[in-house]
Amino acid sequence: MAFRIEKDFLGEKQIPEDAYYGIQTLRGKENFHITGMPVSREPYFVKAFGYVKKAAAMANRDLGVLDPKIADAIIRACDRLIAGELLEQFVTDFIQGGAGTSTNMNANEVIANLALESLGHKRGEYQHVNPNDHVNFGQSTNDVYPTAFHLGLILRLESYMEALRQLRDAFFAKGREFEKVLKMGRTHLQDAVPMSLGAEFQGWGTTIGEEVHRIGEVRKMLQSVNLGATAIGTTVTAAPGYPELATKHLSAITGIEFTLAPDLIEATSDTGDYVLLSGVLKHTSTKLTKICNDIRMLASGPRCGFNEINLPQMQPGSSIMPGKVNPVIPEVVNQTGFLVIGLDLTVTLAASAGQLQLNVMEPVITFALFSSITAMERAVTSLRVNCVQGITANAERTRDMVLNSLGIVTLLKPSLGYKQCAEIAREGHETGKSLHQIVVTERKLLTQQKWEEIFSFENLISPKFEP
Repeated sequence: MAFRIEKDFLGEKQIPEDAYYGIQTLRGKENFHITGMPVSREPYFVKAFGYVKKAAAMANRDLGVLDPKIADAIIRACDRLIAGELLEQFVTDFIQGGAGTSTNMNANEVIANLALESLGHKRGEYQHVNPNDHVNFGQSTNDVYPTAFHLGLILRLESYMEALRQLRDAFFAKGREFEKVLKMGRTHLQDAVPMSLGAEFQGWGTTIGEEVHRIGEVRKMLQSVNLGATAIGTTVTAAPGYPELATKHLSAITGIEFTLAPDLIEATSDTGDYVLLSGVLKHTSTKLTKICNDIRMLASGPRCGFNEINLPQMQPGSSIMPGKVNPVIPEVVNQTGFLVIGLDLTVTLAASAGQLQLNVMEPVITFALFSSITAMERAVTSLRVNCVQGITANAERTRDMVLNSLGIVTLLKPSLGYKQCAEIAREGHETGKSLHQIVVTERKLLTQQKWEEIFSFENLISPKFEP
């Protein structure tokens, strides 16, 4: 393998000749072997760096502090990152010391070497286009990294929100399909009052729709950035007007309306928005866990459980029990939810560990949030495609359970009173008699016609009060 020699103030290193990254990236790669996952695993993050560096070059060119020829070469290089090229050149680990400096320099060096090539120079000839002096002009890791993180999250959240919308719609579709399926509702895992299976699925769709709205609200908060704050928020080394202009360019090239934070000192050290976003992700994962627990319970059986619904059979369920099939998709969604809940604690601890003018723990927050969103998006899609869309109802069984249940005595309370209904329910429990036998046949408390009115399908799932 051929190498080139690059130098920094710590010494020299051999860089693979075909690499677009440079010496500071290589130091970061060598120093941090933590997750084994380079930042290239999140393409939106790399694309976001391309956008931020492009906006910076445009602003510095317009302000007359960066040679237009060099600026245009940097912009062309950034466009390649935005297009999804050169991902394999982003080799630094997600979790790193230095508050993300290695990742920022990874972007600076790749962009510089792409710009050098476009200008007819060799990689590493930084006297023509320098990663620090040109690509990173008027910038710091402390404003570039969080701005790219905000943008990367916004881009990633859109695909996640779409996955949630599709799951919501799948639940609604099943709600319509099952709207005439009678079943028993339960509280405390005991028979309660009747409902339709469709209403249960409709409720799941509604709760997922609420999560899409919540994510959208917190995503808007990420549109406030500290671009131009540089090291601690004083804008040191940035040209006058640069923060405002760079933010304006970022909005124009992304189509996302970014605003410059009103207090750059505060914005540079604050990571509260990440805590809020992580909390919403946890909120959604908690809801999904509850839904998947319900789905697993309703599908339990097939002979000795609830057996109200059937899930698509995805794989043999046991290495020892022939013919057994398990609810593997809801199970894996549950586990994904547990992971997200744990990563939320990571975000909380990292956000609280900030000191003075900077929170150096942002890389682990980056890893936790991107990991949570990606895992949740995949889990949500799998739940929709491999489970929800293929669910069928055991309508005859659910109806029989309702009509044989003592829970429907509640519908007789307006006519017979609480005390008499309680006595009827106890007699049914102790003797095994049906409510119909006790109320209509033996005690003659209601006529058959009145019984049929009270226990019609429409009145069972949408009871009307009759004194």
